[in-house]
Amino acid sequence: MTHTDLKARIAAWIDAHREAQQALLATLVRCPSDNPPGDCAPHGELAAREMEALGFMVERHQVPGEVVARHGMQSVINVVVRERFGPGPTVALSAHGDVVPAGGGWSTDPYGAEVRDGWMYGRGAAVSKSDFATYAYALRALKDCGAALAGTIELHFTYDEETGGLTGPGWLLAEGITRPDFAVCASFSHHVTIAHNGCLHLEVKVRGKSAHAARPDTGHDALEAATHILADLYAHRATLAQRRSNVTGIETPTLVVGLINGGINTNVVPDEVTFRLDRRIIPEEQPDAVEAELRALIEASAATLAGISTGITQILLARPFMPVPGAERLAEIFCREASAVMGEAVPTNGVPLYADARLYVEAGVPTIMYGAGPRSLLEANGHRADERVPLDTLPLASKVVANALIELLAPPAATTE
Repeated sequence: MTHTDLKARIAAWIDAHREAQQALLATLVRCPSDNPPGDCAPHGELAAREMEALGFMVERHQVPGEVVARHGMQSVINVVVRERFGPGPTVALSAHGDVVPAGGGWSTDPYGAEVRDGWMYGRGAAVSKSDFATYAYALRALKDCGAALAGTIELHFTYDEETGGLTGPGWLLAEGITRPDFAVCASFSHHVTIAHNGCLHLEVKVRGKSAHAARPDTGHDALEAATHILADLYAHRATLAQRRSNVTGIETPTLVVGLINGGINTNVVPDEVTFRLDRRIIPEEQPDAVEAELRALIEASAATLAGISTGITQILLARPFMPVPGAERLAEIFCREASAVMGEAVPTNGVPLYADARLYVEAGVPTIMYGAGPRSLLEANGHRADERVPLDTLPLASKVVANALIELLAPPAATTE
């Protein structure tokens, strides 16, 4: 069977299973898997059962409780499927099932999987439960259509991308449970993504001395000091616009202070204030240098204030994702096959967020990001109210993934006509 014939057969198979693929996504969306709090084992078990219903042999990898707790979660089961078609390289298809909490502002039940005007709404519909369905149906189509491939395809469905990935892909790789030769990770649009930002989270404790509000002169106001430090951080943020990335889709570094807490009571001078900041790192920056720069700025700002000290703790460091040797071929195949299926040029790009893709790259695995989704994360309302995915992109993305794997894992003597 030629590649052309096999791709036509796969396209017909995927089209015939469109409703079942959508039903799988709806089932996954209706089961909450918010992280935090990170009690994600129930969703992992659900995903495992759904994969078994599709005819796959499923491995359930329960992460030890002490590892889960260390990373601020409650329970994790990572789901792995391995389909060996023949001798050759291993390709991992990786998506995460943990999601940010729904929050307010929704026009529908965030766990209802409502379909409206061709879009499915729900937390995780786009990021990235949709790619559980994308990858599972691509693999099932390859099996059912008799693809003769030289290699192994694995599904990695994991559960802590929202808190760093170290009990998900990071743990699977560190434990030697998987050693893929290539990886394709969940995406948020139908572009082929070859780079993403890194992210640094720092927690800053500003310490002063409490005092009665009637005699503030006898204390050292930690909140007043924190506002001084924050002003210096925001002044520094204004300079980040001068640092521009050369990667299409990524612009400049960003800095956001997202959490703040402190004080004892309304009538007491605050003795401690804590805030957390998020610093996005463009691929051209060195994460260690970024952290050193911020620490120096905070410490210098506090040093000008009498009676004030600071403590700075790294909460998260996600390094930027950039291509490693071998990824160029992977990206070229996916761009070509996506362009053919979509009927328009599908380019490579970068995204200004961070994801699990970096963990495969850090392990030396050539990696791209590709999956179902609209043209941009903003269209999908990722991490916002009314998160959604266009349902017609599910079968399209599955066809692209299946077709690309046919090319990537072609036996040496296979015809491509």
